[in-house]
Amino acid sequence: MPKGIYNVPAATNEPIFSYAPGTPERAELQATLKKLRSEVIDVPMYIGNEEVRTGNLFAMTPPHDHKHVLGHYHQGGKEHVQMAIDAALAAKPAWENLAWEHRASIFLKAAELISGPYRMKLNAATMLGQSKNAFQAEIDSACEIADFLRFNVQYMTEIYKQQPMSSKGVWNRVEQRPLEGFIFALTPFNFTAIAGNLPTAPAMMGNTVVWKPSKTAVYSAQVLMEVFKKAGVPDGVINLVYVSGPAAADVIFNSPDFAGIHFTGSTGVFQDIWKTIGNNIHKYKSYPRIVGETGGKDYIFMHPTADAKEVATGITRGAFEYQGQKCSAASRAYIPASKWDEVLKMVQEDLAKIKTGGTEDFTNFHNAVIDETTFDKLASAIDDAKASPDAEIVAGGEYDKSVGYFIKPTVIQAKKADYITMEEELFGPIITIFVYEDDKVDETLDILDQTSIYALTGAIFAGCRYAIEKLVKRLTHTAGNFYINDKPTGAVVGQQPFGGGRGSGTNDKAGSMINLLRWVSPRTIKESFVPPVDYMYPNFKED
Repeated sequence: MPKGIYNVPAATNEPIFSYAPGTPERAELQATLKKLRSEVIDVPMYIGNEEVRTGNLFAMTPPHDHKHVLGHYHQGGKEHVQMAIDAALAAKPAWENLAWEHRASIFLKAAELISGPYRMKLNAATMLGQSKNAFQAEIDSACEIADFLRFNVQYMTEIYKQQPMSSKGVWNRVEQRPLEGFIFALTPFNFTAIAGNLPTAPAMMGNTVVWKPSKTAVYSAQVLMEVFKKAGVPDGVINLVYVSGPAAADVIFNSPDFAGIHFTGSTGVFQDIWKTIGNNIHKYKSYPRIVGETGGKDYIFMHPTADAKEVATGITRGAFEYQGQKCSAASRAYIPASKWDEVLKMVQEDLAKIKTGGTEDFTNFHNAVIDETTFDKLASAIDDAKASPDAEIVAGGEYDKSVGYFIKPTVIQAKKADYITMEEELFGPIITIFVYEDDKVDETLDILDQTSIYALTGAIFAGCRYAIEKLVKRLTHTAGNFYINDKPTGAVVGQQPFGGGRGSGTNDKAGSMINLLRWVSPRTIKESFVPPVDYMYPNFKED
């Protein structure tokens, strides 16, 4: 039970640095990139109070320069997963009994470190390890993770403030207890902020965590861990391990102390995890919390009344920022025939200006996809479209992995609404567009609704308020984050809580109180100050 509710620093969105030519932050970030490129670092696992080195080394390389080695991390095995579980359970009593104000202080300090002295290092690590340009790294690995930490502290205080009514002679109160056991945080490569939020949100609420990052984001994960330790996160509260998925799953999902998973990744992996948890449900001390955000086949729908330039810009930015590797990225669009030529011309003009290359050159809008497996999948989809009578490449279509995993921004026009790239998630810089007849809006909305198993993000563009209202109502269940006259990406913590339904996850809205409530188990306490001493009701007594 919190001893008191105090005012905490107001949660505000972190200001975004521009990194424009001549600015001091541009020069500082360039210097930090140069420094990190010149080093070859050794990255251990962090388990309890130990830095664990196995000698089983895996190289970390920039996706845009895959022959350059940034460092090596120590791959672990099942025994290290068990060590991490044991460390988390050992740390739990002291951590969950620490006054909430002190947990809040630790993560508020982490936010200040990220937005201050660690800003450039974390941004540079994200740029090099995950091939994000300076602006995309800034809004992710500096601003969004600082926002997550600050806003989550605010939401935590609001949760603790919520207390029931008490009648005369009685005091009712609710205690928000951490879950019984440990939490498993399984984090993706595409957002350093997500990698930071998934372990810290449960930890903030008094839980202890085993954290497994994507193998393609270990470089930035170790910087985050450095920040957490500097901020004062006690040993064992967050344990960082680098192991294979099967090794982690075999140990974690068979542990009776498994209390929940915080996940962002593919739908297939999440469904397998859910199935495994279901099969093992009899092994656990309590029913585990399953919180996951997965894939998307995110859409842009253009109404005939929409502005062509606004839609074209929405396509360029929504589909190709960070090489389309956002779970919210636009990957299919529906454009009316009357506007198609105009929209296509503007998109082609945009793409002709885009520079592709490494992140160290700040003039490159477009960088590399994350790894060779992703590159090969995307290249195959492009080749299939080139060969198919049901599709046509109308922009881009080039790719090259000799130096880095570069896929040029690509636009496919589908001749059929059910062409494969209209349905399947690609997670790369490819958008497929279906051109519909202007008088078939309703039929096309039905196609949009039924085409995909996902419901993460979606955007509509229209210039008529009647049309907007119709589209909003018709597409109710197609997206958990819905945008009107804007691209379907760029959710901001505290402004657009993020998550989707259908095959896109549990929609527990990262960046909101909803998510934090998943990591506590309430206990209701009733205390009677003057308990009754007579069992009889007044009406039972004789006149």
